[in-house]
Amino acid sequence: MTKLPNKTSLAEQKSLLRAEIRRLKQLQLPDDLQAWSAAICEKVMALPEWQSARTVLLYAALPDEVQTLSLQEEALAAGKRLLLPVVQGDLLSLRCYTHQTPMCKGSFNIDEPQGADFLDYETIDLAIIPAMAYDREGHRLGRGKGYYDRLLPHLQCPLVGIVYPFQVLEKIPAETWDIPVRRVITIG
Repeated sequence: MTKLPNKTSLAEQKSLLRAEIRRLKQLQLPDDLQAWSAAICEKVMALPEWQSARTVLLYAALPDEVQTLSLQEEALAAGKRLLLPVVQGDLLSLRCYTHQTPMCKGSFNIDEPQGADFLDYETIDLAIIPAMAYDREGHRLGRGKGYYDRLLPHLQCPLVGIVYPFQVLEKIPAETWDIPVRRVITIG
């Protein structure tokens, strides 16, 4: 992993870490990423918080993220209310998703659910949060747009981060307003 210079700003440090994570992602074999995604999702489904949750916030994965389709399918099969984020300007809105929900391509070429925004945040029992990287204290390195930074303060439920093993770093520079996740799940 690249050692960060001492005198760089927090934004520069995060930018360097993002570049390093992107480089590491390119080195991974697709079969490994697929196997790791499956193993990580199995660990999530074994969590007591997952098993007892009635309303779960997930994400529709970008190609380079832990794939969550099995979690989506399991949530729906178990009768959970499933929420997916939708990019609206600088914010993430949440919307309910079922197999019958109309979808359309969103800002990052990800299928996003159509319909009314979900605003009943206090009923969310568990949120699975993506990241470029996490550290051992649960601090998150996002993609730099601040979408989850603006969403997380509204959530009172357990926050769980899921990433590939090379995305768990010793330390991520954090701002005072950053909200760490309760638990980071990876393999190994």
